[in-house]
Formats: sequence, C-alpha cells, structure tokens
Amino acid sequence: MSQAETIVKLEKLVHGGQALARLTDGRAVFVWGGLPGEKVQIQLLKQKKDYAEGVVEEVIKPSPERITPKDAAYLSTSPWQVMTIEAEQREKQDILVETLKRAGVAHQDDISVRTPRKTWQYRNKMEYSFYGDAAGLHLALFKRGTHRKQIVERSSLAMPAVDDTANRIRLVLADVGVRAGSLKTLIVRADQKGNTTAALFVKDENFPKIKDLAAVCQGLVVYYSTPKSPASVLTKELYRHGETILQDELLGHTIRYDVTSFFQVNIDELLPAASTIAEYMGVDGEVVDFYAGVGTFAAIAGASKMVELDSVNIQLARRNVAKSCEVVHASAEHSLEHIPTGEHTGLIVDPPRAGLHKNVIQQIRQKQPDRIAYLSCNPVTQARDLALLQDRYAAVAINGYNFFPRTPHIESLTLLERK
Repeated sequence: MSQAETIVKLEKLVHGGQALARLTDGRAVFVWGGLPGEKVQIQLLKQKKDYAEGVVEEVIKPSPERITPKDAAYLSTSPWQVMTIEAEQREKQDILVETLKRAGVAHQDDISVRTPRKTWQYRNKMEYSFYGDAAGLHLALFKRGTHRKQIVERSSLAMPAVDDTANRIRLVLADVGVRAGSLKTLIVRADQKGNTTAALFVKDENFPKIKDLAAVCQGLVVYYSTPKSPASVLTKELYRHGETILQDELLGHTIRYDVTSFFQVNIDELLPAASTIAEYMGVDGEVVDFYAGVGTFAAIAGASKMVELDSVNIQLARRNVAKSCEVVHASAEHSLEHIPTGEHTGLIVDPPRAGLHKNVIQQIRQKQPDRIAYLSCNPVTQARDLALLQDRYAAVAINGYNFFPRTPHIESLTLLERK
C-alpha cells in the first residue's frame, strides 16, 4: 500500500480507544494516536481481510482538542494523552451511551461520566518490563501493537513513589550485574502514604538472592515465572524481603491488599463509587458481594457474605471484612446458592472484563434479589449482561467513572432494581 493510501481522515473514537477511518479499498482501519476529524498519515501494523490496524505517523491536520503528550511512551500506557481532559470525558460518555444503545439497554436517567479529581500521577500500581543495552539495564514498556520494547524512566500516570521505587530496584539489579534477559517484569504498588512494595518476576529458577533489595521498599517478593507463558505468572516464590501487604483507610474501613492483589489503582475515584454502592445497598436484609477481591465493597457496604476465588485475596479479605461477613472461597459460577433471594436483599458484582458468567445471570433471574450494584471495567460485556436482565430489572442509574484518566478505559456502575 503506497504512502498516499495511508493518509486517512479519522471519523470517531471507538470502544477500545482507537480512531476509526477507511482505507481506499473500503476496509475499516483502527488507528492509535489520532482524534476525530484529523487528517493523518498512518503506519499499518496489522492487515486482515476485513480491517486493518495502524498508528499515527504524522498529523497533517490536527484537531483543536489535540495536546502534546507528556510521555514519549504514551501509546504503551495511556494513548489518550493526546487530547484535553474535557474531550476525553465527552468521548467516554459518547462511547458508553452508544455501547448501551447498541445492546438495547433501557435506562431511566441521562448517563454521565464523573470527572476525575486527578488526571496525572494517580496510579498506585505499575508493571514494567526490562531492556538491556551497552548503557546498562533499563525499565521498559512494550510499544503498542508490536513486540518491541521502549525504554522509560517514569510514567506521568504513576504516583511518584511508584516510579522512584522501580528505579531504585533497577539500580540495585544493575549494580550486581543482573541482565535484562534474566528478568520478566516488575510490579510496584504504593499506598496513599507513599509506602511501596514490589514483585519481581524472573526467568531463572536459580535467580540469586540479592540482599540489597531489602532496603529498597517496605517489602519485595521474587517469583520465578515459567518461560512457557509470555505473561508474568506466579510459578514459584523464590524469596522475599519485608512485608508486601499495604493498607489504606477507605470510608472508615482499613483495607489491606498485597502487591499482586486485585485492588483498584485509583483510590480517589474508587471512593465515590464505593460510597454510591454502599448507600444503594442500604437494605435491612442480606447483602452479598460476588467477585469480591480483597473485600473492599463487602466491608464498606456491610455485606453479610462475600465470594472470591483467588486465595491471596481471600486471606486478606478475612482481615478486611467484619466478623459478621462470611467469606466464601470459590468462583462465582460455583457459588450460585449464595445469591440472595426475597425482599430487602442486595447483590454487588464487580466481574472481570469477560462480565458475568452465564450461570450467574441465570441464577440472578431466578432468585431476583431486590437490588443489584454492577460495577464493570468493560461496558460492552456489562451492556450484554444488562440486556439479559432488563425484563426483570430496571436500571435506575447508569454512570461512568474515569478510573483511568488519559486512557480509553471506562468503569461503569449500574444500579438495578427488581421490577
């Protein structure tokens, strides 16, 4: 395809964060780094029979809402750094509304996306890769759409304590001669006071014990991760220094979480969502929290029972929730008997991106708890699930939360009431 054929006009942003355009052969092309209305030259990264994917190489005619990204590696972590926060809020609202409309979901009120208090340095958790060259060992991130790495020093999204800790760990590893080829990834997490913990994933089962890592942060654990998986997998714990559990005070509750626990990365935006859920769940009867993680919503909403599969989360949840809350260690689809039924009952669900398991939906339809609070990190699967429930439930409120400013990710909270 010639250079002229890679010059396109971008139409709109779509779910996932790319801009939609059309190639001269009629195929849709999904483009990273562009904004609606812009004329851009793109590099094609992937070509299929019916569509292609690309990235902006040059902006020929920019949008008035385009801004200069703060990070050179912005496409790796936050591809919407190129637009104003006002434009981001509008685009997220439009995508959320369109997603629900496409699924045929009825709702009572207008949908909005809450404007975040902080749009930079909000992430309490980051995962870095490594890269080695003649200059030494570097932190790195994978370039979006490729298998190549890009050297980074800091991220404008991360709390400063997170980047600082990551760089201290890199320096210790470099000082003792650890090569990038022996390392997989590094996860660093911080609490709201700036205390940090870390998990280092390595490819060598005989990775040496490095005593200087003990002074870098509050706690650090080293895991061997099987080379059979490109992802960082907790295959075997090799050793640890200090305590890897952090804690924060959230709406009067002490919530403990581990460096690898499922726990929200943006506390400022978690709090209003959690407060809304707790207020809506203010029923006299039973409240159950499914996909409960470390028990954050169970604690704040005063749930009488929570269900969670991950064993690390379960250990922490038993410390986080009141003694009156029963902790069930099982998957949601194998805990259907715990879905409450009858008047004055509530169900909280915060499933992974795949949404609710079909058996969970079926059982909700049968048992019909009075109220459901459904928090989702994927509006597409949430809309699918809501469409399957709406003959039994009315969506009294659907609102977006911008848990991840400067990125395309949208968190959606739907409050359902039994008809």
